[in-house]
Amino acid sequence: MDAHEPAGPIAFDDFLKIDIRVGRIVEAAPYPEARKPAFKLVIDFGGDIGRKKSSAQITKYYAPETLVGRQVLAVVNFPPRQIGKFISEVLTLGVPDGEGEVVLLTPEQDVPLGGRLF
Repeated sequence: MDAHEPAGPIAFDDFLKIDIRVGRIVEAAPYPEARKPAFKLVIDFGGDIGRKKSSAQITKYYAPETLVGRQVLAVVNFPPRQIGKFISEVLTLGVPDGEGEVVLLTPEQDVPLGGRLF
């Protein structure tokens, strides 16, 4: 199955296994070593989760200086993944626009760090 194809039905308990939290980007830098244009992010989830790193292919609509301070949603319970020489600890979430470029998922207003999507 293609990653962009809809999956079949899942049980609600399966959905609950995905831990999606809100965090604030505290650092953002270009990642020129990545195969596709990307940024290296440090996201603060507060509390027990703390700061985590993420690689994100979001260079079309965002610049590092516009990302710092922005709240985003991320999956925090996937195992770390090596992206080139960088270890990505969380999956920052976005959706494609009409041209396939990533638009970040963000809360409509500021919410407490570490808040879980449900």
